[in-house]
Amino acid sequence: MFKSIRFKFITIYFLLVFMAMIIVGVFLIQQFEQYHLGVVRGNVTQIAGSVMTTLEDIDWKNNKEEIQKNISPYEKMGMEIYVIEKNNDFTIISSTNLSYWNRNAMYILDSDLILSAFHGEIKEKDIVSDQEGQRSSKNMVFPLYDEHSRITGALYIRQNIEDIYATLDQSKFILTRAIILALFITIILGYLLAKSITGPINDVTIKAEKMAKGDFNQVVEVKSDDEIGQLAGMFNYLTARLKSALQEMSNEKKKMDTIINNMADGLIATTAEGIIIHANPVALGMLNTNEKILTKKSFDDVFSPLNDKLSLKYLAKEKKWYGNEMIEMDKGVKLRAKYAPIVREDGELEGLVVLLQDVTEHEKLENMRKEFVANVSHELKTPLTTIKSYTETLLEGAMENKELTGQFLTVVESETDRMTRLVQDLLQLSNLDFKQAQWNKMETNVNEIVENAILKLDVSAKNKKQQIDYHTSEEDLTVFADIDKLEQVVLNVLSNAIKYTAEAGKIHIETKNENDVVKIIIHDNGIGIPSKDLPRIFERFYRVDKARTRELGGTGLGLSIAKQIMEAHDGKIELFSGEGITGTKAIITLPAVEKAFASV
Repeated sequence: MFKSIRFKFITIYFLLVFMAMIIVGVFLIQQFEQYHLGVVRGNVTQIAGSVMTTLEDIDWKNNKEEIQKNISPYEKMGMEIYVIEKNNDFTIISSTNLSYWNRNAMYILDSDLILSAFHGEIKEKDIVSDQEGQRSSKNMVFPLYDEHSRITGALYIRQNIEDIYATLDQSKFILTRAIILALFITIILGYLLAKSITGPINDVTIKAEKMAKGDFNQVVEVKSDDEIGQLAGMFNYLTARLKSALQEMSNEKKKMDTIINNMADGLIATTAEGIIIHANPVALGMLNTNEKILTKKSFDDVFSPLNDKLSLKYLAKEKKWYGNEMIEMDKGVKLRAKYAPIVREDGELEGLVVLLQDVTEHEKLENMRKEFVANVSHELKTPLTTIKSYTETLLEGAMENKELTGQFLTVVESETDRMTRLVQDLLQLSNLDFKQAQWNKMETNVNEIVENAILKLDVSAKNKKQQIDYHTSEEDLTVFADIDKLEQVVLNVLSNAIKYTAEAGKIHIETKNENDVVKIIIHDNGIGIPSKDLPRIFERFYRVDKARTRELGGTGLGLSIAKQIMEAHDGKIELFSGEGITGTKAIITLPAVEKAFASV
């Protein structure tokens, strides 16, 4: 309480008024006292002059009765007049108080004043007594001279001034009461004034404390246009600006959190001491952990087992705060970790940010690209080598042997046809990849396409004494498709069935409609496909038995082309082999004509 500005304000206000009232009171009492004592002095001096004039006209030493007659009227005025003769006894020869006649004045009156008078001085003295029985009075003494200007006596006059001091005491009492009342009013006014000043300040303090705790919905009531009102207005303005700034920061933080949490890459932030302060969901998924477990570990505990070059200890030792490292996880997952430092304004290291990128698919695609280039190179190299060797043989003189020349040219033509098929397949794949293929889609009957494919490959099947069993559940299985492209898919699957089915084997073909989906099922009893090869069977140039495939004339691109053609028709092609299935079963699915038009 005593430290509050309100108490200090009231105290200072109280002391100022108190000191002002005391100074004014003392000044007024003194002036009042001096004024009234001056009035008494003037009266006494005037009476003394009158008495002295009278004494000059009479022989006052030898005519005491005459003196008494002249001074007696003044007794009614409350004055005591003493005429003192200059002798050894300082005898009072006349007085308004008869009991003091012929007595020694030194024992009754003020001796200092009497002695001063006999030395020719006019003196006065105020005697103020607080003792009971004694009165306050103004005493004045005047020397008396004879005709030779010699001091022959003294006139001593005493005027009662108790009324003056009683009035002064009453004035002091009234003034004291006025001071007390004024101080009481001062305290009340000071309290109200202090409250009017400290109230808004206290309100600002309370609401500032609430703001410090996070509640920014605080508004101070502006009650005036003075400095306090301006302070309240400025507080409200500051609150609004701060709230707006925090809202902007919150929005930016939400945006940043949304970006970080939904970005495709993982992000982990750590302090310079190795305390992990942030990890987005993608990073948690990449590291196969959760936030609760991760926050209990240090940065080095997490990354040192994966790659010791990613530990803070190693980075600090090498002073290498920018770079990237590879991390190999379980199941062949590969992560690229790019890291950069968090630096404070003073240049000190604050922490480290690590960006995790899953490059498994990228590595896989890169390997596939390399393998594709190698396969294309190999597929071209083999026929080119054959053509070159046969051509060189012919140029060296074998052309003279017409039979041998015919055989060589037949081989060259065969290899040329092989390269032509390869190039055509590559061009078709390229067009499918870049959406440049020309489609001539129309309503067509799947049964007709299958029957045409069987007719075209019937000779190949008969050469291997194979039996093709075709069955359809409906006569009209209409789809919306490119007839040539769909026939190419059926031919590719059926030709593979013929190729990889032994002599006298069986191939079963069935077409049907299931829930507005047209299915073409080709099932052979051939050698089948190993389970480990099934996931990659639609990859370009992928072969289960490369040597045998080349002997049979395949390029390794047929199934890749078939898959892309089916995807362009909103359909799919699936191969099943291995457990529970004899040979290989291929299922080609297409939306029926109603569903096809609905998706166009």
